[in-house]
Amino acid sequence: MEKESELIRRCIEAACQSKESVEKWRRQRRTLERLPSHLSQSLLRNLLRRRLLFPSLLEVFKYSVEEIDLRGENSVDGEWMAYLGAFRYLRSLNLGDCHRINNSAIWSIVGMTSLKEVDLSRCMKVTDAGVKHLISISTLEKLWISETGVTANGVALLASLKNLSVLDLGGLPVTDSALNSLQALTKLRYLDLWGSKISNQGALVLQRFPKLSFLNLAWTNVTRFPNLSALECLNMSNCTIDSILEGNGDKAPLLKLVCAGATFMNEAEAFLYIKTSSLSLLDVSKSSLSRFGVLADMKMLEHLDLSSGTMGDDSVEMIVCIGATLKNLNLSSTRVSSVGIGILVGHVPKLENLSLSHTAIDDVALSYIGLMPSLKVIDLSNTNIKGFILQPSTESHVDSTLTALQNLSYLESLNLEHTQVRDPDLHPLSSCKKLSHLSLKCASLTDATLHLLSSLPKLTTLHVRDAVLTTNGLDAFSPPTTLRVLDLMGCWLLTEDAISQFLKKHPQVEIWHEIVQNLSTEHQTISNSLSTSQQSLKGPQWNKKQGNLPMPEFFVDQRLKYNREELLALQFSPLSLQSPHDAGSVTPNV
Repeated sequence: MEKESELIRRCIEAACQSKESVEKWRRQRRTLERLPSHLSQSLLRNLLRRRLLFPSLLEVFKYSVEEIDLRGENSVDGEWMAYLGAFRYLRSLNLGDCHRINNSAIWSIVGMTSLKEVDLSRCMKVTDAGVKHLISISTLEKLWISETGVTANGVALLASLKNLSVLDLGGLPVTDSALNSLQALTKLRYLDLWGSKISNQGALVLQRFPKLSFLNLAWTNVTRFPNLSALECLNMSNCTIDSILEGNGDKAPLLKLVCAGATFMNEAEAFLYIKTSSLSLLDVSKSSLSRFGVLADMKMLEHLDLSSGTMGDDSVEMIVCIGATLKNLNLSSTRVSSVGIGILVGHVPKLENLSLSHTAIDDVALSYIGLMPSLKVIDLSNTNIKGFILQPSTESHVDSTLTALQNLSYLESLNLEHTQVRDPDLHPLSSCKKLSHLSLKCASLTDATLHLLSSLPKLTTLHVRDAVLTTNGLDAFSPPTTLRVLDLMGCWLLTEDAISQFLKKHPQVEIWHEIVQNLSTEHQTISNSLSTSQQSLKGPQWNKKQGNLPMPEFFVDQRLKYNREELLALQFSPLSLQSPHDAGSVTPNV
C-alpha cells in the first residue's frame, strides 16, 4: 500500500511538473472525469501550489472533486466561479481572503444542491446582495462570512438556512434585532459573534439555540448572559465580565474558557455559575484576574495561560492544586521567579509545554526545570539565564547550568533568545538527542556554536540570530541531515556569496538572512536539479565527503581583533571568503 501511495505521489508530481505536462493530460477529459475524488483533489492541490491552475482547467475536475480550498488566491474571480458553479458533487468551497470575489461572482453557485460548506471570510466585496444568493443554497450547513461587507439586514436573511450548524459572523455589525431573527436556526452548534453590537439583552436570545456548544463573544459589550446547557467552549476575550452563564438549572459542561484581556468586575461571581471541575483549558492572559483561588477546583485542566497577568510566587500553590493533568503552562510576563518554579517541582508530572519568557527567573530555575520529566517545549527567552553560576568570591564559574536539561529525554523545542548564554555554556545541549527546534539570539555567540550544534541528530529548525558568525565558520558548518531551516538574521558579517556557497552544498536547507532573500528562487532550482538529475550525489560518497568537515583549530571572536568600523569593512572584504584551510586561524592577541 505504501509503494502504491509513493507511485501515485510521483505520478501526480510528474503531471504537475510544467505547463507542457499539464497540456499532455488535460485532453484526456473522459479518463480524468472517472478519477477517484481523493486523487482528483490531490492533483488539484498540486496544480494550485505550483501556480499551474487556471479557470478553464477546472472543467476537467467538475465530476470528481468534492472539496476545493482557494483561500488567499487573489486571482480567483467571477471567471473561476463560473466554472466552479458547474461542479456536480462539490461539498465544500473555501474562498477566504479571495479579495476579488464579489456578489456577482457568488451568483454562479446559486442553487447548487450538493454544497454544504462555504467560507467567504474577509471577502470585503460580498454584501447583503451576496447573502441573497447564498440563501438559495438550502443545503448549506456551515457558513463563514466574517469581516465581509454584510450588514445587520443581511444577517437577518440567513434565518432561511434552517440546516446551518456553523455560522461565523465575526466582525459584522450584528445587532440584538438581527440576532433575534436567527432564532429559527435551532441546529446551530457553532456561533461566532466577535466584535458585534449585541448587548446583555440581546444575549438572552442565545437560550433559543439548544445545541449551541461553541460561542465567541470577544470584543462585545456583553457583560453577563444566561446559562446555556450545551455550551462547551466560550470566548469572552477583551470583554468586561460580571457573570458568566448565570441562571438556574444544571451548570454548563464548559470545557474551554478564553478570557484573554478581559476585565473582571467581580471575580467571585465571574466563575460562580461555571462547573470549573470540567474545564480542560483556561486562558486568562492579559486579564485583570488577581485572585487565583478558583484554580484549586480545576482538577481536569490541561492548558493554563496566565501570561501577562498578576500571577506571582505567592500564588503558584494554586497551580500545584491542579496537579497531574496539567500539560501546558504559560507564565510569560508574570511576576514568577525561580522560587515559584521550585514550588511546581514534583506536582506537574505530565507538563509538556512551559513558557517563562520575560520573567525574572535565573539559572537556579534550570535545576528545577530539569526535574519536570515530561517537558517537550520550553521557552526561556528574555530571562536572566546566563548558562552558568559564579562560585562565591571567585571569578570562575561552575559547569554549565544547562546540564540540568540533559535529564529531559523528551525535549524537542528550546528557546534561549535574548539570554546571556555563551558558546561553552551550550555544550550540554549536544546530549539532547530529540531536540528539533532551537532558538538563540545573542551577540556573544560565535562560529563555535554552529560547530557544536551540528551533532544534534534530529535538529530541523535552528535560529542563531545576531551572532558573530564568519564566512569561515559557515563554510566549516556541517549541518545535521535533518536540518531544513537555518535562521541567520542579524549575522551581519556573512556575505551573500558565502551563503550561496552553503546553499549549493546543502540544498535541503533554507536560510533566512537579510541580504539573501532573493536567493530563495535559486535555492529551489538547485534543490529540484539535485533531486532529478544528480541523485548520485546523495549516495555514500557524497555523505562521506560532507559528513565530517574538520573543525578549525580555533574559533575566533572577530570583535576582539577589530573595531566596529573595521568589522563593517570586513563584511564585503575578499578576505572573508577564504576557507579555514586557505587561511589558518590565529589566536587573537588581546
